[in-house]
Amino acid sequence: MAQAKKKATGYDKYVDWKLFIIPVVLFTIMVLLPTPDGMRKVGMQYQVGPSAVTGLITEQLFNKDSSQAEQWEILTARMMERNMRMGALSKERFLKRNEKWCTKYKIPVDQANFKQARDFIQQTVSAERYKEVMQNAFDYRMKTLDYDDLTARDKKKADKGAWHIKVAIAMVVFVVFCFMTECIPLPGVAFCIGLILVFFGVVTRQQVAMLYWSDACWFIMGSLMFATAFVKTGVDKRMCLLMFKKLAVPNVRWITLIFFIVIAPLAAFISDHALAAMFLPIGMLLYQNSLTEEIPEDKELAKMLMITIAMACNIGGPGAPSGGARNVIMMTYLTDMFGFDIGYFQWVTYCMPFVIVMIPITWIAVNMLFKPRIKSLAPAMKHLESEIDKMGKWNRNQIWAVIIFVVMVWGWFTEKIFFNMGIYPVRLGIGVIAVAGAVAYLLAGVVNWRDYQEKVDWGVVWLYAGAIIFGRTLDSTGAAYWLASSVVDLLAPLGMDHGIPLMLTSNGLTAVLTNLMADGPAAAAVGPITLNMAGIVHPGTTFLPFMAMATAVASSFAYCLIIGTPPNAIVYASGYLEPKDYLRVGVPMWFVANIMIVVLTAVYWNIRGFSGLPGF
Repeated sequence: MAQAKKKATGYDKYVDWKLFIIPVVLFTIMVLLPTPDGMRKVGMQYQVGPSAVTGLITEQLFNKDSSQAEQWEILTARMMERNMRMGALSKERFLKRNEKWCTKYKIPVDQANFKQARDFIQQTVSAERYKEVMQNAFDYRMKTLDYDDLTARDKKKADKGAWHIKVAIAMVVFVVFCFMTECIPLPGVAFCIGLILVFFGVVTRQQVAMLYWSDACWFIMGSLMFATAFVKTGVDKRMCLLMFKKLAVPNVRWITLIFFIVIAPLAAFISDHALAAMFLPIGMLLYQNSLTEEIPEDKELAKMLMITIAMACNIGGPGAPSGGARNVIMMTYLTDMFGFDIGYFQWVTYCMPFVIVMIPITWIAVNMLFKPRIKSLAPAMKHLESEIDKMGKWNRNQIWAVIIFVVMVWGWFTEKIFFNMGIYPVRLGIGVIAVAGAVAYLLAGVVNWRDYQEKVDWGVVWLYAGAIIFGRTLDSTGAAYWLASSVVDLLAPLGMDHGIPLMLTSNGLTAVLTNLMADGPAAAAVGPITLNMAGIVHPGTTFLPFMAMATAVASSFAYCLIIGTPPNAIVYASGYLEPKDYLRVGVPMWFVANIMIVVLTAVYWNIRGFSGLPGF
């Protein structure tokens, strides 16, 4: 009897044209549709707004047209305009900026002009006057600026901005469909994103290559390399046994619970990327050593272990401000827009309960949704012990592997703190440290390049690079902002513009966007809109800090897509997961998490209050 042909999976699959034609047609239809007025308005705000607002600020501060202003005056106005777009409306925030900040946001600056601009704001402009000018600038950009009043040249720029948004929104449909159906190999989708953006004039050929890369991509690349070194030397086996040998009954349920209890709280204080990278080889090792002759393959067990690692990383982030840039972004918005501060410990006391509640819920969900045939991992632990006995004492390569790893983890924990303290002269970023560790493994002779070439899943690196350019496009074109403001406007007549319904809208929007782009930009896209509405309908109440914290928490709900967060992409590198596995657990947990944050707000936060503010 002829052997049945094995079904191709993952990278072995070819393009499924019966499915792939659907996102292609949808994309084409969407770019051919007429441009909505709202899209044109946002295009105008993003393309014409910066120069128009800079002109307004120059007039209000210096009583002159921007064409007649001196360089330091233009610099002052541009810095204020950039701060306004970031929601940083206070004078204090302006005075914390430096020349590096200007360079980062492509504001032309030199030392003399920067000093003059800073001295002017510090010595001449009161905090009240500064706030007044910034509020006027904000209102001008959002309410007064009108397409019909623009010059022909500015109308052309606004139309171009609207076109960019339309292409970006059409690309959302294309990319999400491809990721969910895997109708084209996923790294291929990453390349399609760049091609679409160049072909449709959203970015230039010079920009597209740069937009693919970020510190997060370097981190994923470096972390997959050090995982290769761990596996080759056998250090992963020693670490795995160290963690689980004390378990009297090492079954799958207890081991997944340990993963959640260890990883989730840690993710509130250290990088979730690093945790996913550290636990990936342990999870893979547990699976590989649990297989027997009777059960040579158990896909459900492999998926369960990998998803557990990713979900534990994702649910832990809201626990503390250090759990993600999104938390600090919302804290900054709240301070600058309304003058309310949330302290580090205060944040932990409000948001850590969410992490504690989500640990058992997610653990139960994972154990209900995945049904492994192998229940006990006791044979795997015995097998590990026998293999470690064969290894004998720690050898040279294992010692070097651990030393480099410890130095790397030290760097991940301290690089930001020590840079802020002035101990490190340059900010390295966790990605640079991860790649430095990978090079150190080469220099120490622990691995050679062939190991990296054959064992690292380079497709995952490109996959996340595609996610980076995708998210950056949604953010920079204003597509994410247009999407958020459109949904808020649509739901307002249904009574969703105040109280808990408004919070539900904000959380849901953020939780959708964060699956498509980085968590920080997702919070940044929705936060200013909903916080402004909150300030109008519930001024001076607990609703404002609660809205800020809830939006930050919701931006961690990137459970559904591989590109949602780096931990999702890192565990995908195991080769055991398919896109539908993320949906299988991600969709129910997405709804549960949204319900939990509203319940937390309505019960725990509401009863506790906030710094003496009246309730809403």
